[in-house]
Amino acid sequence: MEKRIGYSMLPRVLLQSGGGGALFFIILILLLGMVIWTYSDARRNSTHPAFLWAVVVFLAPLLGIVLYILLGRNA
Repeated sequence: MEKRIGYSMLPRVLLQSGGGGALFFIILILLLGMVIWTYSDARRNSTHPAFLWAVVVFLAPLLGIVLYILLGRNA
């Protein structure tokens, strides 16, 4: 009789790492909040296209926010 030990432990190990999903969700909410804020602020305070600033912040969040605040705002 062949015993497979590795397969029976897999669900238990995956269930023990449940905190990562909550952290991912919080980071995703913060990222979307930064993108929405950048888009709405760029529509009011920038002569550059707001959509492009939102894409920059989505692709490189920290660098994008810093670049937008330093270069993108006219106010």
